[in-house]
This record gives sequence, C-alpha cells and structure tokens, in this order.
Amino acid sequence: MKRAILIGFVAALGLALALFGRAFRPVVFGQPMPDFSLPAIQGGAYGPAKLKGKNVLFVFPRGKVGDHWCQICHYQYAELADLEAKLGLRKTYDLEVVFVLPYGEAEVRHWAEIFPAQMAVIEGWKNPPGFDKLEGRRKDAVLRMRRFFPQAFDFGPGPAPTPFPILYDGDQAVSKMLGLFTTNWDRSAVDQNIPTIVLLNAAGDVSFKYTSQTTFDRPDAGYLVKMLDKLVLNR
Repeated sequence: MKRAILIGFVAALGLALALFGRAFRPVVFGQPMPDFSLPAIQGGAYGPAKLKGKNVLFVFPRGKVGDHWCQICHYQYAELADLEAKLGLRKTYDLEVVFVLPYGEAEVRHWAEIFPAQMAVIEGWKNPPGFDKLEGRRKDAVLRMRRFFPQAFDFGPGPAPTPFPILYDGDQAVSKMLGLFTTNWDRSAVDQNIPTIVLLNAAGDVSFKYTSQTTFDRPDAGYLVKMLDKLVLNR
C-alpha cells in the first residue's frame, strides 16, 4: 500500500514538474530564446523566430505601477528612439529593437499616447519650481533625478515615435513563460514585469541579458551602445 502511494506521489510530482517546465522557460545566455509571436500596435506580429537573421534587442519594460505608468520605461524608449534618429541604430548594428508590454492592445496604445506627458513629468522632477531654494534631501532628490535622466527629449506633441515594434502581451503568457511577470518586486505589490533587456545575435542565441534588481537599475543608452559595439561590431 505504501509502495503504491509512493509511486503515485512520484508520478504526480513528475507530471507537475513537466507541466511547470513547459510553462516556465527562462532566457538562458548562449542559448536560443524561447520562441513566441505577439502582435504590434503598428500591425503585424513579431518574435524571435520571425526576426532570426538580424540582431534583436528585446526590451521588457516594467509597465504600470499600480494606477500609473512607470516613467522610466518611457524614458528608456525615448533614449533608444533618439539613438535611432541620430545614429541610425538599426542600420548600424543590423538590429531590430522590440518593446514588449504585458497588457492588452488598448492599454499599450495608451502607453504610446501618453509619451509626451510622461516626458513632462520627468522634466518636472528635474526642474521643480523654486529649485534654488531647496535644501537637504529635497535638493539631493532633484540632483539624483538629473543624474538618472540627463537628457531632455522633444518628439513633438503627438504620441510616442514608433520606429520600433511595440508588442502587447494581453494575457501575460509570454511574460509569465519567461519568468518576468510578478506581483512583488522592489518593495511594490502590484502586477508588473521585472524590467529586462535581452540581445539575440543573428543566429537567434542570447548574447546579452540584463534583469533589473531595483526600479532605477537599468542600462542606459550609452551602456547599450558600448555593448552593441563590442558584441555586434567586435570593436
């Protein structure tokens, strides 16, 4: 009887692990990225297999923090869009840049539409009224914002520029498969993605991966350019 129970338990455990293994497929350095296909707000669908043959930078922003969007995510997009406009990022590195947000189409379109307002919020952090009179921690906080957001972007009054595909993962299936979607991260208990950047080489293998540890821990555009120079152009 005990033997039958033990065999049944082992079989159930094996089944559970097998199911979990199919559901959770993390990104592993040096290996192909788990494949997926998601629609873009610009139209079409994108994923690792479809983009094979090019270098691909997948950016998984944090997204919403409770009832508001993470401004750092918009700044991250602005940095890369600015590099594309000034340096021809995609042509220089034979690169596609893809943003993936863990929400439905309407919410992701909203993310793009509020781009100017998010940039204005960041500029407000950096240049509050009466800055010259601030002292102590309040002044230090403003100076930290200036160091973290050194650039000011002006893409006009419209929504976010869309040089890159912006994908929507409405049921979070891809984000969950990759182990990025969580409800507890960096002292906040809300549904969100852990900010992550993944670079695939032309063969589709992972050549760079960065998962943020805290809200303000993300590679800036300058770091990414150095990384692309080294990994793609070998210089």
